[in-house]
Amino acid sequence: MGIKNGDARTGLSTAWGRLKWPLLLAAVLLCALAVVVAGMVPGVLAPKPSPSIPSWQQSPSALAGSSAVQPLDANAPMPVQADVTKLLEETLKPSGSGSITGVVLDAATGKVLFDRDAAANRIPASNMKLLTAVAALKALGPETRFTTRVLGTDDPHTVVLAGGGDVLLGGGASDPSAVLGHAGLATLAADTAASLKNAGIKGPVTVQVDDSLFSGAPLNPAWSLGDVAAGETAPLYSLALNSGRYSPTTTTGPRPQDSAVTTAQAFAEQLAAAGVEVGSGVERGKGLPAKLLASAESATVSEQVDHMLQTSDNFLAEALGRLTAAASGRKATYDGATAAVRERLGELGIASDSMELADVSGLALENQVSARQFAEVVRAITSGPDLSLRAALDGFPVAGLTGTLDDRYVDPSTAQGAGLVRAKTGTLNTVIALSGYVVDADGRLLVFSFIGNGLEPGAAGNKVAMDRSASVLAACGCRG
Repeated sequence: MGIKNGDARTGLSTAWGRLKWPLLLAAVLLCALAVVVAGMVPGVLAPKPSPSIPSWQQSPSALAGSSAVQPLDANAPMPVQADVTKLLEETLKPSGSGSITGVVLDAATGKVLFDRDAAANRIPASNMKLLTAVAALKALGPETRFTTRVLGTDDPHTVVLAGGGDVLLGGGASDPSAVLGHAGLATLAADTAASLKNAGIKGPVTVQVDDSLFSGAPLNPAWSLGDVAAGETAPLYSLALNSGRYSPTTTTGPRPQDSAVTTAQAFAEQLAAAGVEVGSGVERGKGLPAKLLASAESATVSEQVDHMLQTSDNFLAEALGRLTAAASGRKATYDGATAAVRERLGELGIASDSMELADVSGLALENQVSARQFAEVVRAITSGPDLSLRAALDGFPVAGLTGTLDDRYVDPSTAQGAGLVRAKTGTLNTVIALSGYVVDADGRLLVFSFIGNGLEPGAAGNKVAMDRSASVLAACGCRG
């Protein structure tokens, strides 16, 4: 049945009548909603007003002049000795028994600004590492690396892990960005496995270790056996994992007593993980230099020196001392290390005849060095003519921020030195030392050394006294 035109118009009109009121209602609702949204969210439907942005949040219209770290001003006024002395006499006082010697020097000229028995020999604790640092940098060079090798022997089924002085080996893959673990046993084992495979060597492989680079007694007789048992250090060998620790995250407690064998055992495990059948046990032996299977290089001497100073690592300090001895044409023994350190200090013009050196890490109570000698070493690092020593600058812990000073300079009387003082710490039972450098309020670079001996064990006031003394130097505008 067809539909007439009139019927069609009537049908459409009726349909529109049914729809127009819902549509009109929807339109009204949409308009109302738009008004609400516009009121709630400015800028959605309305013009966006100009925001009021603080000037410090706005993009600069031009580059400003630098006001950050500037070169030292050679014409900065030098502090007056009497004023510096007056300040330090008020702060540099032991808490209880004992005494504190000290010295402050102007870095540029060497002028003495404070002197309290500065020439007197004292037990320096870990400030000894400053002497080791400059000797190692001078003898070895900042960019030198130590190589750990895997060598073949006359027996194709025997490989030798040969220590080259790297005691910061890691157990995993080599990490080029790290100091501890820069060379890793997993990478060394994978490279060794590839060499064995290429040579067609199958069947059980015996792992030996060659630690002959260092000679003499592994344990220094000047050390307290109690300190060794507590893990302050350990018998020294020419290769070690984690600076003579079981784990890179473990910094206290007992250590492996034969780091060479422990490292070789860990290497054997990594070799097995790389698909090599490995025999049981590890032996000492020597490989043939011409049969190099794999090798891995350590972090640089500069990086290791900085790590040693930041963390006050006794084991690493002694290793660097032995390597300094070898580079100086001496036997790589404890005595060779102390002799080499003394020799290198002499080359820098630092008088060392009065020093008594029993080790190069500072654990030995027989060490005797003066505050003046430490200040001269710091001055050689900051301002001396041998530019290779500048590599040690980053190793000084920053007050309240890094290394062994990260938890100090929080006392209100010392807070003004936080972030400004950079110094090497030293702590034994009755000994506290602090040697470093600071730029004073007038822009003058000062070096200092404070050494306390015979102190009351555990008296917190002694560290505060030294920290406060370094802090007043940072705040000093001592021009009279």
